[in-house]
Amino acid sequence: MIKINLDVMMIKRNLGLMELAEQMNITPANLSILKNNKGRAIRFTTLDAACKALMCQPGDILEYIEYDEESETNEQ
Repeated sequence: MIKINLDVMMIKRNLGLMELAEQMNITPANLSILKNNKGRAIRFTTLDAACKALMCQPGDILEYIEYDEESETNEQ
């Protein structure tokens, strides 16, 4: 599973959702979807805009977490 850590980087850079959305030129609703890990995909142009606005590398935003189907089933 890929986790998006936009919230962590936003805190580190002291940027709010509206300000970051404006800098990235996307809607606050779409940024919120990414920030809350509800998105199913991210375009490279969006990732590029996030890295530029947050002055970071893609690895600062994206994190791989090993998916364990068995534990996912037990949690439900």
